[in-house]
Amino acid sequence: MNIPFNKPFLTGKETHYIYQAVHSGKISGDGMFTKKCHSFFEERFGFKKALLTTSCTDALEMAAILLNIKEGDQVIAPSYTFVSTVNAFVLRGAEMIFADSNDRNPNMDVAKIESLITPRTKAIIPVHYAGIACDMDILLGLGKKHNIAIVEDAAQAIDSYYKGAALGGLGAMAAFSFHETKNIISGEGGLLAINDARYISRAEIIREKGTNRSSFFRGEVDKYGWVDIGSSFLPSEIIAAFLYAQLENLDAIQTKRKQLWAAYHSGLTPLLEEGHLQLPYVPEYATNNAHMYYIVLNNLKLRTELIEYLKARNIHTVFHYLSLHKSPFYEKKYTGGALKQADRYTDCLLRLPMYYELDESQVQDICREITGFFHQV
Repeated sequence: MNIPFNKPFLTGKETHYIYQAVHSGKISGDGMFTKKCHSFFEERFGFKKALLTTSCTDALEMAAILLNIKEGDQVIAPSYTFVSTVNAFVLRGAEMIFADSNDRNPNMDVAKIESLITPRTKAIIPVHYAGIACDMDILLGLGKKHNIAIVEDAAQAIDSYYKGAALGGLGAMAAFSFHETKNIISGEGGLLAINDARYISRAEIIREKGTNRSSFFRGEVDKYGWVDIGSSFLPSEIIAAFLYAQLENLDAIQTKRKQLWAAYHSGLTPLLEEGHLQLPYVPEYATNNAHMYYIVLNNLKLRTELIEYLKARNIHTVFHYLSLHKSPFYEKKYTGGALKQADRYTDCLLRLPMYYELDESQVQDICREITGFFHQV
Protein backbone atom coordinates (compact mmCIF):
# COMPACT_ATOMS: atom_id res chain seq x y z
CA MET A 1 0.00 0.00 0.00
CA ASN A 2 1.37 3.40 -1.03
CA ILE A 3 -1.09 6.25 -0.72
CA PRO A 4 0.14 9.69 -1.81
CA PHE A 5 -1.39 12.84 -0.37
CA ASN A 6 -2.60 13.99 -3.78
CA LYS A 7 -2.81 12.67 -7.32
CA PRO A 8 -4.02 14.90 -10.18
CA PHE A 9 -7.09 13.43 -11.90
CA LEU A 10 -7.49 13.46 -15.67
CA THR A 11 -10.97 13.07 -17.12
CA GLY A 12 -9.65 11.90 -20.50
CA LYS A 13 -10.67 14.95 -22.52
CA GLU A 14 -7.84 17.29 -21.47
CA THR A 15 -5.33 16.40 -24.18
CA HIS A 16 -8.10 16.24 -26.79
CA TYR A 17 -9.17 19.79 -26.01
CA ILE A 18 -5.56 20.98 -25.89
CA TYR A 19 -5.12 19.49 -29.38
CA GLN A 20 -8.20 21.41 -30.54
CA ALA A 21 -6.86 24.61 -29.05
CA VAL A 22 -3.48 24.24 -30.71
CA HIS A 23 -5.02 23.47 -34.09
CA SER A 24 -7.45 26.36 -33.83
CA GLY A 25 -4.52 28.64 -34.54
CA LYS A 26 -4.95 30.59 -31.28
CA ILE A 27 -3.24 29.48 -28.10
CA SER A 28 -2.84 32.86 -26.40
CA GLY A 29 -5.54 33.83 -23.92
CA ASP A 30 -9.23 34.59 -24.34
CA GLY A 31 -9.91 32.12 -27.13
CA MET A 32 -12.66 29.54 -27.53
CA PHE A 33 -11.97 27.51 -24.38
CA THR A 34 -11.50 30.57 -22.17
CA LYS A 35 -14.93 31.77 -23.30
CA LYS A 36 -16.42 28.34 -22.55
CA CYS A 37 -14.96 28.43 -19.04
CA HIS A 38 -16.23 31.96 -18.44
CA SER A 39 -19.72 30.98 -19.55
CA PHE A 40 -19.69 27.91 -17.32
CA PHE A 41 -18.97 29.93 -14.19
CA GLU A 42 -21.36 32.74 -15.01
CA GLU A 43 -24.24 30.44 -15.90
CA ARG A 44 -23.80 27.78 -13.23
CA PHE A 45 -22.87 29.95 -10.25
CA GLY A 46 -24.37 33.30 -11.22
CA PHE A 47 -21.19 35.36 -11.14
CA LYS A 48 -21.70 38.66 -12.98
CA LYS A 49 -18.31 38.34 -14.67
CA ALA A 50 -15.79 35.50 -14.65
CA LEU A 51 -12.20 36.08 -15.76
CA LEU A 52 -9.67 33.27 -15.90
CA THR A 53 -6.27 34.11 -14.46
CA THR A 54 -2.93 32.34 -14.34
CA SER A 55 -3.41 31.62 -10.62
CA CYS A 56 -5.59 32.38 -7.62
CA THR A 57 -2.73 34.59 -6.46
CA ASP A 58 -3.11 36.68 -9.61
CA ALA A 59 -6.86 36.91 -9.08
CA LEU A 60 -6.25 38.29 -5.59
CA GLU A 61 -3.65 40.73 -6.92
CA MET A 62 -6.19 41.96 -9.46
CA ALA A 63 -8.70 42.46 -6.64
CA ALA A 64 -6.19 44.54 -4.69
CA ILE A 65 -5.57 46.76 -7.72
CA LEU A 66 -9.30 47.10 -8.39
CA LEU A 67 -9.87 48.26 -4.81
CA ASN A 68 -7.10 50.86 -5.19
CA ILE A 69 -5.33 49.49 -2.12
CA LYS A 70 -2.46 51.79 -1.22
CA GLU A 71 0.05 52.43 1.53
CA GLY A 72 -1.67 53.21 4.82
CA ASP A 73 -4.76 51.13 4.07
CA GLN A 74 -5.66 48.25 6.34
CA VAL A 75 -6.97 44.86 5.21
CA ILE A 76 -8.44 42.21 7.54
CA ALA A 77 -7.71 38.55 6.82
CA PRO A 78 -7.29 35.34 8.82
CA SER A 79 -3.81 34.54 10.07
CA TYR A 80 -4.37 30.86 9.31
CA THR A 81 -4.29 30.96 5.51
CA PHE A 82 -1.93 30.69 2.57
CA VAL A 83 0.39 33.64 2.06
CA SER A 84 -1.25 34.61 -1.27
CA THR A 85 -4.38 35.74 0.60
CA VAL A 86 -2.48 38.60 2.19
CA ASN A 87 0.56 39.06 -0.06
CA ALA A 88 -1.66 40.44 -2.82
CA PHE A 89 -2.59 43.37 -0.56
CA VAL A 90 0.84 43.81 1.04
CA LEU A 91 2.22 44.28 -2.49
CA ARG A 92 0.00 47.37 -2.79
CA GLY A 93 1.27 48.73 0.53
CA ALA A 94 -1.52 47.57 2.85
CA GLU A 95 -1.10 46.83 6.54
CA MET A 96 -2.54 43.43 7.37
CA ILE A 97 -4.83 43.10 10.38
CA PHE A 98 -4.93 39.43 11.26
CA ALA A 99 -8.07 37.74 12.60
CA ASP A 100 -8.19 34.57 14.67
CA SER A 101 -9.96 31.37 13.59
CA ASN A 102 -12.99 29.70 15.12
CA ASP A 103 -12.50 26.97 17.68
CA ARG A 104 -14.74 24.65 15.59
CA ASN A 105 -13.09 25.17 12.20
CA PRO A 106 -10.23 27.24 10.76
CA ASN A 107 -12.50 29.93 9.24
CA MET A 108 -12.13 33.42 10.67
CA ASP A 109 -14.04 34.13 13.88
CA VAL A 110 -16.54 36.61 12.46
CA ALA A 111 -17.75 37.65 15.92
CA LYS A 112 -14.40 39.34 16.51
CA ILE A 113 -14.06 41.11 13.15
CA GLU A 114 -15.84 44.38 13.96
CA SER A 115 -13.39 45.09 16.79
CA LEU A 116 -10.59 45.04 14.20
CA ILE A 117 -12.17 47.64 11.90
CA THR A 118 -10.71 51.15 11.85
CA PRO A 119 -11.26 54.18 9.59
CA ARG A 120 -8.36 52.85 7.49
CA THR A 121 -9.94 49.43 6.84
CA LYS A 122 -10.56 49.01 3.09
CA ALA A 123 -11.27 45.30 2.72
CA ILE A 124 -12.07 42.07 4.57
CA ILE A 125 -10.84 38.82 3.00
CA PRO A 126 -12.79 35.81 4.29
CA VAL A 127 -11.15 32.49 3.41
CA HIS A 128 -13.60 29.62 2.97
CA TYR A 129 -11.27 27.01 4.43
CA ALA A 130 -11.78 23.47 3.09
CA GLY A 131 -14.63 24.83 0.97
CA ILE A 132 -16.75 25.49 4.08
CA ALA A 133 -18.40 28.91 4.06
CA CYS A 134 -17.63 31.66 6.52
CA ASP A 135 -20.73 33.30 8.01
CA MET A 136 -21.22 35.71 5.13
CA ASP A 137 -24.33 37.50 6.43
CA ILE A 138 -22.28 38.94 9.28
CA LEU A 139 -19.37 39.88 7.02
CA LEU A 140 -21.54 41.42 4.31
CA GLY A 141 -23.38 43.35 7.01
CA LEU A 142 -20.08 44.73 8.30
CA GLY A 143 -19.04 45.61 4.77
CA LYS A 144 -22.21 47.58 4.21
CA LYS A 145 -22.14 49.26 7.62
CA HIS A 146 -18.53 50.42 7.35
CA ASN A 147 -18.26 50.76 3.54
CA ILE A 148 -15.66 48.00 3.32
CA ALA A 149 -15.23 45.67 0.34
CA ILE A 150 -15.62 41.94 0.95
CA VAL A 151 -13.34 39.83 -1.25
CA GLU A 152 -13.86 36.08 -0.90
CA ASP A 153 -10.79 33.88 -1.00
CA ALA A 154 -12.63 30.93 -2.50
CA ALA A 155 -9.47 29.08 -3.55
CA GLN A 156 -10.81 25.84 -2.05
CA ALA A 157 -14.50 26.54 -2.45
CA ILE A 158 -15.65 25.66 -5.96
CA ASP A 159 -19.20 24.27 -5.98
CA SER A 160 -19.82 25.05 -2.33
CA TYR A 161 -22.67 27.16 -1.00
CA TYR A 162 -23.80 29.49 1.77
CA LYS A 163 -27.54 29.38 2.43
CA GLY A 164 -28.07 28.21 -1.14
CA ALA A 165 -25.86 30.87 -2.76
CA ALA A 166 -22.64 29.85 -4.48
CA LEU A 167 -19.45 30.81 -2.67
CA GLY A 168 -17.61 33.35 -4.75
CA GLY A 169 -20.89 35.02 -5.65
CA LEU A 170 -21.45 36.91 -2.41
CA GLY A 171 -18.61 39.39 -2.02
CA ALA A 172 -17.75 42.22 -4.39
CA MET A 173 -15.15 39.85 -5.87
CA ALA A 174 -13.81 36.35 -5.29
CA ALA A 175 -10.70 34.40 -6.21
CA PHE A 176 -10.62 30.68 -7.10
CA SER A 177 -7.71 28.27 -7.56
CA PHE A 178 -7.26 25.43 -10.05
CA HIS A 179 -3.92 24.28 -8.65
CA GLU A 180 -3.36 20.54 -8.99
CA THR A 181 -4.41 19.95 -5.36
CA LYS A 182 -7.89 21.43 -5.87
CA ASN A 183 -11.15 19.69 -6.83
CA ILE A 184 -10.99 21.06 -10.37
CA ILE A 185 -7.51 21.57 -11.77
CA SER A 186 -5.46 22.96 -14.63
CA GLY A 187 -2.03 22.47 -13.08
CA GLU A 188 -1.83 26.13 -12.22
CA GLY A 189 -4.67 28.55 -12.85
CA GLY A 190 -7.26 30.71 -11.20
CA LEU A 191 -10.38 32.80 -11.64
CA LEU A 192 -11.51 36.24 -10.59
CA ALA A 193 -15.28 36.32 -10.10
CA ILE A 194 -16.73 39.84 -10.08
CA ASN A 195 -20.16 40.45 -8.59
CA ASP A 196 -20.09 44.23 -8.33
CA ALA A 197 -20.57 45.52 -11.88
CA ARG A 198 -18.56 48.66 -11.11
CA TYR A 199 -15.35 46.64 -11.30
CA ILE A 200 -15.92 44.71 -14.52
CA SER A 201 -14.64 47.13 -17.15
CA ARG A 202 -11.49 48.01 -15.23
CA ALA A 203 -10.84 44.34 -14.42
CA GLU A 204 -10.59 43.55 -18.12
CA ILE A 205 -8.08 46.37 -18.53
CA ILE A 206 -5.92 45.34 -15.56
CA ARG A 207 -5.92 41.72 -16.77
CA GLU A 208 -4.69 42.85 -20.21
CA LYS A 209 -1.57 44.68 -19.05
CA GLY A 210 -3.41 47.94 -18.46
CA THR A 211 -4.75 48.16 -22.01
CA ASN A 212 -8.30 48.28 -23.37
CA ARG A 213 -7.49 45.38 -25.70
CA SER A 214 -10.65 43.45 -24.77
CA SER A 215 -12.80 46.42 -25.81
CA PHE A 216 -10.89 46.62 -29.09
CA PHE A 217 -11.55 42.97 -29.94
CA ARG A 218 -15.25 43.48 -29.21
CA GLY A 219 -15.26 46.40 -31.65
CA GLU A 220 -16.02 48.96 -28.94
CA VAL A 221 -12.94 51.08 -29.77
CA ASP A 222 -11.03 51.45 -33.02
CA LYS A 223 -7.63 51.00 -31.40
CA TYR A 224 -6.31 50.02 -28.03
CA GLY A 225 -3.66 51.56 -25.82
CA TRP A 226 -2.29 51.86 -22.31
CA VAL A 227 -5.06 53.26 -20.13
CA ASP A 228 -4.36 51.97 -16.60
CA ILE A 229 -1.94 49.92 -14.54
CA GLY A 230 -2.11 46.17 -15.00
CA SER A 231 -0.18 43.04 -15.77
CA SER A 232 -0.39 39.85 -17.80
CA PHE A 233 -2.92 37.96 -15.74
CA LEU A 234 -4.69 35.88 -18.40
CA PRO A 235 -3.75 32.22 -19.02
CA SER A 236 -3.15 30.58 -22.38
CA GLU A 237 -5.80 28.60 -24.23
CA ILE A 238 -3.88 25.43 -23.39
CA ILE A 239 -4.64 25.93 -19.69
CA ALA A 240 -8.25 26.90 -20.44
CA ALA A 241 -8.71 23.80 -22.61
CA PHE A 242 -7.45 21.56 -19.81
CA LEU A 243 -9.70 23.33 -17.32
CA TYR A 244 -12.82 23.03 -19.47
CA ALA A 245 -12.43 19.24 -19.62
CA GLN A 246 -12.44 19.25 -15.83
CA LEU A 247 -15.45 21.55 -15.56
CA GLU A 248 -17.48 19.25 -17.81
CA ASN A 249 -16.94 16.54 -15.19
CA LEU A 250 -17.51 18.67 -12.10
CA ASP A 251 -20.56 16.76 -10.89
CA ALA A 252 -18.91 13.33 -11.19
CA ILE A 253 -15.75 14.58 -9.47
CA GLN A 254 -17.76 16.12 -6.63
CA THR A 255 -19.87 13.00 -6.12
CA LYS A 256 -16.78 10.82 -5.73
CA ARG A 257 -14.99 13.25 -3.42
CA LYS A 258 -18.04 13.53 -1.18
CA GLN A 259 -18.20 9.73 -0.91
CA LEU A 260 -14.56 9.66 0.20
CA TRP A 261 -15.16 12.49 2.68
CA ALA A 262 -18.13 10.62 4.17
CA ALA A 263 -16.05 7.44 4.48
CA TYR A 264 -13.38 9.34 6.41
CA HIS A 265 -15.96 10.94 8.66
CA SER A 266 -17.62 7.64 9.44
CA GLY A 267 -14.32 5.88 10.06
CA LEU A 268 -12.89 8.54 12.37
CA THR A 269 -15.97 9.54 14.38
CA PRO A 270 -15.22 6.93 17.09
CA LEU A 271 -11.87 8.65 17.72
CA LEU A 272 -13.69 11.97 18.02
CA GLU A 273 -16.05 10.46 20.56
CA GLU A 274 -13.06 9.12 22.52
CA GLY A 275 -11.54 12.61 22.61
CA HIS A 276 -8.46 11.83 20.53
CA LEU A 277 -9.02 14.42 17.83
CA GLN A 278 -11.30 17.03 16.28
CA LEU A 279 -13.03 16.45 12.93
CA PRO A 280 -14.23 18.99 10.32
CA TYR A 281 -17.26 21.00 11.33
CA VAL A 282 -19.80 22.09 8.70
CA PRO A 283 -22.25 24.74 10.01
CA GLU A 284 -25.94 24.47 9.06
CA TYR A 285 -25.63 27.43 6.69
CA ALA A 286 -22.81 25.80 4.70
CA THR A 287 -22.38 22.91 2.30
CA ASN A 288 -19.37 20.63 2.01
CA ASN A 289 -17.57 20.40 -1.35
CA ALA A 290 -15.17 17.73 -0.05
CA HIS A 291 -12.10 19.74 -0.95
CA MET A 292 -10.16 18.09 1.85
CA TYR A 293 -10.44 15.91 4.89
CA TYR A 294 -8.46 17.06 7.89
CA ILE A 295 -8.14 16.13 11.53
CA VAL A 296 -7.00 18.30 14.42
CA LEU A 297 -4.81 16.55 16.97
CA ASN A 298 -4.60 17.53 20.63
CA ASN A 299 -1.02 18.80 20.41
CA LEU A 300 1.99 19.20 18.12
CA LYS A 301 3.80 16.15 19.51
CA LEU A 302 0.89 13.86 18.65
CA ARG A 303 0.66 15.28 15.13
CA THR A 304 4.37 14.79 14.52
CA GLU A 305 4.21 11.22 15.79
CA LEU A 306 1.12 10.40 13.71
CA ILE A 307 2.73 11.78 10.53
CA GLU A 308 5.74 9.52 11.08
CA TYR A 309 3.54 6.54 12.01
CA LEU A 310 1.52 6.87 8.80
CA LYS A 311 4.59 7.58 6.67
CA ALA A 312 6.13 4.31 7.87
CA ARG A 313 3.01 2.64 6.49
CA ASN A 314 3.29 4.51 3.15
CA ILE A 315 0.41 6.87 3.87
CA HIS A 316 1.46 10.43 3.13
CA THR A 317 -0.18 13.28 5.01
CA VAL A 318 0.62 17.00 5.15
CA PHE A 319 0.12 19.95 7.41
CA HIS A 320 0.10 23.50 6.17
CA TYR A 321 -0.12 27.19 7.02
CA LEU A 322 2.05 28.64 9.72
CA SER A 323 0.19 31.50 11.40
CA LEU A 324 1.05 34.49 9.22
CA HIS A 325 1.23 36.89 12.15
CA LYS A 326 4.19 34.80 13.37
CA SER A 327 5.86 34.45 9.97
CA PRO A 328 9.47 35.62 9.55
CA PHE A 329 8.27 38.35 7.18
CA TYR A 330 5.44 39.80 9.26
CA GLU A 331 6.22 38.99 12.90
CA LYS A 332 8.01 42.28 13.60
CA LYS A 333 5.25 44.25 11.85
CA TYR A 334 2.44 42.58 13.79
CA THR A 335 1.00 44.71 16.58
CA GLY A 336 -2.13 42.72 17.47
CA GLY A 337 -2.78 40.27 20.27
CA ALA A 338 -2.44 36.51 20.55
CA LEU A 339 -4.36 34.41 18.00
CA LYS A 340 -4.87 31.24 19.97
CA GLN A 341 -6.91 29.24 17.46
CA ALA A 342 -4.73 30.11 14.46
CA ASP A 343 -1.72 28.87 16.42
CA ARG A 344 -3.57 25.71 17.42
CA TYR A 345 -4.39 24.84 13.81
CA THR A 346 -0.79 25.62 12.87
CA ASP A 347 0.43 23.03 15.38
CA CYS A 348 -2.33 20.45 15.28
CA LEU A 349 -4.16 20.27 11.92
CA LEU A 350 -3.30 17.39 9.60
CA ARG A 351 -4.62 16.85 6.08
CA LEU A 352 -5.31 13.29 4.95
CA PRO A 353 -5.02 11.94 1.38
CA MET A 354 -7.88 13.13 -0.83
CA TYR A 355 -8.07 12.69 -4.58
CA TYR A 356 -10.51 11.28 -7.13
CA GLU A 357 -8.73 7.95 -7.70
CA LEU A 358 -8.56 7.16 -3.99
CA ASP A 359 -11.09 4.45 -3.20
CA GLU A 360 -13.20 3.87 -0.14
CA SER A 361 -11.30 0.72 0.87
CA GLN A 362 -8.10 2.80 1.00
CA VAL A 363 -9.87 5.40 3.12
CA GLN A 364 -10.95 2.61 5.46
CA ASP A 365 -7.32 1.40 5.61
CA ILE A 366 -6.18 4.94 6.52
CA CYS A 367 -8.84 5.21 9.22
CA ARG A 368 -7.81 1.81 10.57
CA GLU A 369 -4.16 2.88 10.76
CA ILE A 370 -5.03 6.14 12.51
CA THR A 371 -7.19 4.21 14.97
CA GLY A 372 -4.32 1.78 15.51
CA PHE A 373 -2.02 4.69 16.31
CA PHE A 374 -4.29 5.83 19.14
CA HIS A 375 -5.06 2.36 20.42
CA GLN A 376 -1.51 0.98 20.40
CA VAL A 377 -0.42 -0.34 23.78
